[in-house]
Amino acid sequence: KRYTPAAELADDLKRFLVGEPIRARPVGPVEKAWRWSKRKPALASLLVLLGACSAPSPLAGVLESSGPARDRPAEARLYDFLVGRWDLTVNGYGKDGARQESRGELVAHFVLEGKAIQDVWITPPRGERGAGAPDRPVTGPFYGTTLRIYDPALAAWRIQWSDPTTQYYALQIGRPIGDEIVQIGEAPGGGTLRWRFTEIRADSFHWIADTSADDGATWTLVVVNLARRRGRTPGPN
Repeated sequence: KRYTPAAELADDLKRFLVGEPIRARPVGPVEKAWRWSKRKPALASLLVLLGACSAPSPLAGVLESSGPARDRPAEARLYDFLVGRWDLTVNGYGKDGARQESRGELVAHFVLEGKAIQDVWITPPRGERGAGAPDRPVTGPFYGTTLRIYDPALAAWRIQWSDPTTQYYALQIGRPIGDEIVQIGEAPGGGTLRWRFTEIRADSFHWIADTSADDGATWTLVVVNLARRRGRTPGPN
C-alpha cells in the first residue's frame, strides 16, 4: 500500500515503534505471535517448554498396541484381564514378622503388535513419591515393569520382571492352575519364587508373592496386593 498524505506515514511509523499493527500491511498470525512473545517472553518460553514436554514419546505406536493381535490362540488371552488401570493396597511381610501396608498403582496394556502384555507396578503411587514419602522397609518403594509373552512351544507364559528402583529382577513361567494363575521361577537370593493371581474378577484380584527354601514343601508369605480397577465400582468379593 502506498501512503498518500505524509500524515499516514507518520502515523504508521508511530505504530511500528510501539509494536502496534500498521495500516499499510495487515499483520499475519506468525508476526502476531512473534510480537506477543516479545511482550511476554517468560510466558512464551514456558509454552515452548510445555509443548516440548507434551511431544509424543518415540516409542508411541512402536511398543504400545491398540489391542490384542487377532491371530492369538485362546491360551494367549490369560492375562487380558490385567489391561487397564488399577489401584493397589499393598501388604508386605518381613522376615521378622513385621507387616507393612501401603498404596500403589498398576497400569497394563498390549504391546509388541498385541502379542504381549506389559504392566507397570508402582508403590507408592506417582502422586505420593519423592522427598517426605514414608519408609517402606519390607517392599521398598518399587517402580517396576513386567513383560508377559505367550510361548506356544511351552504352552505357557514367559514372565520377566525388572525393577531398577529396588534392583530386583525375576524370570518366571506362568500357567493357569485351577482358578489361579501361578508363576514359578528362581528367587534372586536362591530358592523358589512363586507369584499368584487369585480371586480374579472383572474389577478386582489378589496378587500373592511367596518364597520357598525347600523346593515348595513350605512357603513364606512376602507380599499380598489387593487390586481394584480404577473408575469402576467394585463387585462382591
